[in-house]
Amino acid sequence: MDDHLTNVRENRARFFQAIGLGTDQVVSVSQVHGTRVVYAAEASAGERPREPLGDADGLITDRPGLGLFLRFADCVPILAVDPARRVVGVAHGGWRGTVGGVAVELVRALAARFGSAPADLRLAIGPSIGPCCYVVGPEVRAAFADRWGPDGACGYESMGQWHLDLWEANRRQLRRVGVADEQIVVSGVCTACQVHDFFSHRAQGGRAGRFGVVVAPREAG
Repeated sequence: MDDHLTNVRENRARFFQAIGLGTDQVVSVSQVHGTRVVYAAEASAGERPREPLGDADGLITDRPGLGLFLRFADCVPILAVDPARRVVGVAHGGWRGTVGGVAVELVRALAARFGSAPADLRLAIGPSIGPCCYVVGPEVRAAFADRWGPDGACGYESMGQWHLDLWEANRRQLRRVGVADEQIVVSGVCTACQVHDFFSHRAQGGRAGRFGVVVAPREAG
């Protein structure tokens, strides 16, 4: 997209305001389709969220009122909360992040930092490109099978093409680290099918904006 930077900043500020956060209460990262998950202790000072935590594709925090902000346009939003410890996390999983196990790294980061057990977590897999629209080449399918075994290349073949299911791939990986099925909600909403509601990098030919996802712990009480 060719949106002017001033308009992008204004739209973000309006979005944050609509969910009860100021721009000085939001933190983000530079997303790189990897698996690094970082802890956020405080937001950036200034009129807009900067990228103070470097290259990463996941954020966790225990700070009430601190918003964790990531951007999506077909990749999978993975949201996590531990209600007992009042901590949250969010991750960005395209095919590279998913094959690398970013959902698993999110669970591990919550365990390492806060002592969250998989049995205590509640996770959501948000709107992203679905298997109906996500056709990939044999090298992508092979990468999943090599990393996660024969059942790791989630999807189906149709008319000689492989349709990758990122929702199922992330769900299976979460199950491998002890998160039960009933603790995982999959939206099942395909961004490429519903470009009237969501941006889609693939459906819009690479000229797409991004929709934002923000999670924040609530104040106690």
